[in-house]
Amino acid sequence: MSQNAQSGKRGFEAKCAACHGVNAAGQNGVAPPLVHRIYEPNHHGDESFQRAVSMGVQAHHWRFGNMLPVEGLTRVDVKMIIAYVRELQRSNGIN
Repeated sequence: MSQNAQSGKRGFEAKCAACHGVNAAGQNGVAPPLVHRIYEPNHHGDESFQRAVSMGVQAHHWRFGNMLPVEGLTRVDVKMIIAYVRELQRSNGIN
């Protein structure tokens, strides 16, 4: 795992895993998996993740309800989290 992804894993575990689950696998009835083809880079680019964290997201792909903005993360923090999620995706055949 790259250094950026290692840093991102710590941020993910602190701010994202409570909803998106361990290893971004999602949680039934709570939040979707980020290791899913819907979130591949060509469909949801890195800026989509940045915007989701800063502004929240209206439910559109899943029936989990809306995602609220996440407090306490900078763009750099989110960049590291994205690096972690992208490495998880690649290791699961999502490019």
